[in-house]
Amino acid sequence: MSETNRGDGTGSARERLKQQREREKSREKQRRVLIVSAAVVGVLGLAAVVGVIAAGGGKDGGSDKAGPVVAPTGAINEDDKPAIVTGKADAPSTLAIWEDFRCPACAQFENVMRDAIHELEASGALKTEYHLATLIDGNMGGSGSLRAANAAACAQDAGKFTAYHDTLYINQPPEPDDAFGKNEKLIELAGKVPGLETPAFRSCVNEGTHDSWVVKSNEAFQNGGFRGTPSVLLNGESIFPTKGNEQISPENLKKWVAEANKGKKPGTASPSAG
Repeated sequence: MSETNRGDGTGSARERLKQQREREKSREKQRRVLIVSAAVVGVLGLAAVVGVIAAGGGKDGGSDKAGPVVAPTGAINEDDKPAIVTGKADAPSTLAIWEDFRCPACAQFENVMRDAIHELEASGALKTEYHLATLIDGNMGGSGSLRAANAAACAQDAGKFTAYHDTLYINQPPEPDDAFGKNEKLIELAGKVPGLETPAFRSCVNEGTHDSWVVKSNEAFQNGGFRGTPSVLLNGESIFPTKGNEQISPENLKKWVAEANKGKKPGTASPSAG
């Protein structure tokens, strides 16, 4: 009798353990499709109140003085929201991404979604507007968000934005490490993009040519009511981390774009600069 009871109790405990493991697997799967961790959300939640652009002194820090706004080649300023656009100019759908090169969640998003975005751009289904913010500089100090954004704008001038943008996220340092605050590091990473590391690019990075443009873009982010970075909108509708009841993923992005583009012709215009 006692042996039977032990068997029943063991079976019940095993069943509960099995159910618990299944729940843990489900939660882990959700995290892998870009549900931001509570720790990251805690940092991103500060976005609405941050209004400081941190810029260190010296050649690596750029200038904290407002200079003339020099937009990178081909940049847009629709609704006073500066952006660098990639993909075919007449693509029927638009993906707007508000991002910070020091933001870990932005790197997570980019490194998971990159191939899908590039594929949709190449097919003419989608163009992407990149809005550059400096949220982490304000939250943690340093100038890496600003310096990296300026360098990315310099890469846009050279027609190398996409490749350099991706390189920055692939090589993103840990959030507390302000390695991107050093122009030498940004120029070193440009060496990974064929044809980018030129005297013109080095000069643009070291002189902070587009710093004021980045500041203007960050002001648009602060005034836009966004909760944090990344903030991702498809044709004006937020899709990060979810669209309705569906979580963002490469497969879902392709599905959402296909649904939005139903009956519309793909873009055929020359790709935007970069």
